[in-house]
Amino acid sequence: MGNLFGLRRNPRLSLALQGGGAHGAFTWGVLDVLLERTTQPIVAISGTSAGAVNAVLLADGLLRGGRAGAREALARFWEALGRAVPWDALGLVASDGSGLSATGRLMMQWAQAFSPAQASFMRPDPLRALLARQVDFERLRAQSAIRLHIAATHANSGRLRLFGARDLSIDVVMASACLPTLQRAVVIDGQPYWDGGFSANPALAPLLDAPADDLLLVMLSPWSLGDAPTTNDEIKLRSAEIAFNAAFLREMRLIAEATALARRAWWGGPLERRLRRLRWHVIDVRAALAELPAASKAIAHPQWLRRLRDAGRTRALAWLQRHGAALGQRSSADLGRLFGPHEPPPMSESLPALQP
Repeated sequence: MGNLFGLRRNPRLSLALQGGGAHGAFTWGVLDVLLERTTQPIVAISGTSAGAVNAVLLADGLLRGGRAGAREALARFWEALGRAVPWDALGLVASDGSGLSATGRLMMQWAQAFSPAQASFMRPDPLRALLARQVDFERLRAQSAIRLHIAATHANSGRLRLFGARDLSIDVVMASACLPTLQRAVVIDGQPYWDGGFSANPALAPLLDAPADDLLLVMLSPWSLGDAPTTNDEIKLRSAEIAFNAAFLREMRLIAEATALARRAWWGGPLERRLRRLRWHVIDVRAALAELPAASKAIAHPQWLRRLRDAGRTRALAWLQRHGAALGQRSSADLGRLFGPHEPPPMSESLPALQP
């Protein structure tokens, strides 16, 4: 079955969705284009944090109303999230929604000065209520045709735990998105869990067994973190950024090396055959989010979320124009070049940088 990119068949697709707080609205834009402009059935999704949120919204929307229902579910959630906190009324953002105001920055500093148990009143978190109102987790557990893999980090050991479709609940998604400096650990089966990004952002291994030969990774992490920091605060922030993505980069490098080895060898078992067959695609933020401060991940202002969505749509449309015909045919991403032991790739095909 063809589409506007000239495909001769309809390859099945799996998605890997990174986390990044409010930057997940960029992924909303990417998914909106994929649902609107392509016909490839989505059969598996691995998501962490905001990626986990987008994953369950997509799966629930597909159950409710197909691709149009999924687009509507994503839009309804992100628009409701923007309205959930009265950013303007509380004076937390600049008048044009371009960033945190002095009051907003002060409240952020206060919130980080206390433990989550001490100052939960300073951290409005509408996520749980929005998910409860919008996602039918019981039906997802029973009927979803999509293999879901939601990552969370066991707070007592640092180990990754992957929750499948049959394990899904609001607590699972909240655990995947739990930043320990701002929120209490989420307890599941008597065990505390933190953000999945500490152990996988997202987990790629489960998608190697997915019933799809095309895997699309939607990245929110920039390829370069900028110049080396010098002040204590800058070093702490950079250390946190590196730690948050270390597991993902390590897993991708191992997969890249294993794929290269499998393609050179004429022999091999099921894993080697799977790696040889799997086609990789990457939609990344390029320069669009590279210069944004870490605080922008906490800004769920409606205007800012729409700008992120529009940036995601622009990037996805450009990617489809250049690489859409590769779906079902060949890889459009060179894993060795992207994730090998060398400098990050240049910011070609860059979008205009956004300013929060």
